[in-house]
Amino acid sequence: QNVRINPSSISYQMWKDIPVPFYLSVHFFEVLNPKEVLQGAKPVLGQRGPYVYREYRNKTNITFHDNDTVSYLEYRKLFFQPHLSNGTEDEYIVVPNILMLGAAVMMEKLPDFVKSLLSTALTLLKQQAFMNRTVGEIMWGYEDPLINAINMIVPGLIPFKGKFGLFIDFNNTNTGLFTVNTGMKDITQVHMVDSWNGLKKVNYWRSNQCNMINGTSGEMWPPFMSPTSLEFYSPDACRSMTLVYEQSGKFQGVPIYRFVAPKTLFANGTDYPPNEGFCPCMQSGIQNVSTCRLNAPMFISHPHFYNADPSLVDAVEGLHPSKEQHGLFLDVHPMTGIPMNCSIKLQLNLYIKHVDGIKQTGDIKPVVLPLVWFAESGSIEGSVLKQFYTNLVLLPSVLDYVQYIFLGLSVPLILSAAVLMAMTQRSAGEKSPGAPGRQNKPPSASSETTPLLQDTDT
Repeated sequence: QNVRINPSSISYQMWKDIPVPFYLSVHFFEVLNPKEVLQGAKPVLGQRGPYVYREYRNKTNITFHDNDTVSYLEYRKLFFQPHLSNGTEDEYIVVPNILMLGAAVMMEKLPDFVKSLLSTALTLLKQQAFMNRTVGEIMWGYEDPLINAINMIVPGLIPFKGKFGLFIDFNNTNTGLFTVNTGMKDITQVHMVDSWNGLKKVNYWRSNQCNMINGTSGEMWPPFMSPTSLEFYSPDACRSMTLVYEQSGKFQGVPIYRFVAPKTLFANGTDYPPNEGFCPCMQSGIQNVSTCRLNAPMFISHPHFYNADPSLVDAVEGLHPSKEQHGLFLDVHPMTGIPMNCSIKLQLNLYIKHVDGIKQTGDIKPVVLPLVWFAESGSIEGSVLKQFYTNLVLLPSVLDYVQYIFLGLSVPLILSAAVLMAMTQRSAGEKSPGAPGRQNKPPSASSETTPLLQDTDT
């Protein structure tokens, strides 16, 4: 009952305003040889960061429904943490001109005169394939006249106005309207998503299976978990994701199941047919998210192309994938379904290439270029961890010990009772007239043990 979504349950306040300190750590890939890349050379990358942000989450518009579901909006607010970061938001980084190179690939199959118009506009606006921007601009947006120019040449190609930034939709925004099960009638369904933004499934992908909204919203799971797998719907990835059980362990003394990403998570349709619906695909290890990212040639993957086709790593210099640094994980307390420790890591990549008719693309060879990777991490600590440990580890252990103490005390009591019973039976046997080894004596005056009828002849 305490894990149901109910204002009277113990976990309700934890669900409503997550007390776990979450951090967003962002690493940028700086292009160290932009001029050479334009001439057809392999990109050489240098990792910058991390730039760390404290993330606060809170739920609003909480509405309970008659069908045992509850709807809510969850907002995220991010605050830069200089003392945890390796650099400031004012630092400059050389990165691809995402708008320009993305638009070039998107316009590749359009008539030559349209591409010529774009190339002319790029020249007038002094746009180049690579740009030198501050961390803050790349994160939270910058004004770019290219947005209006592209929309004039190809209306609707970039369906937004104003600033452009990679994380502009991450701060002071919500993740969509989630409607989840409260578990009031069926505890096995608590936190399971009923709909997202009113949808039972999305329409980004090419198969019903890939469009399904499965699992929870990624914050809690039903209790009494089995060591198999867990699912959640990620609005950021535009899809449901399945993690698989890796091992059991303990976090600060609390039992946990660790779940990790299978190698098939971002596999292409050839290597893993169920992922065919996410195509058009390239190599395994990257997922095309253009259909949910304004049709831009964007791909998501594990950081440094961990668990991806080696050709992706070899196409650039400066990547060093490893499980310890780049593998995502989720440590969940199986009895309650509450995560104790997690780090969800993703990388954003841009497909760039030379496009005929757009001279600013130079002789760039086709490559999936890493832009940034980030980790959303958090763990239960402080008073919340202490309460968790006390209620779910310490008290059950004490009860177990008490159980054994009672069992230990009961043994001599049982033995004592057995001895007393034996002694009582023996005493009763000695007083019995037919007891062996005993000589008959004349009966005395009537008593409770004297026969009422006696043979007077003896």
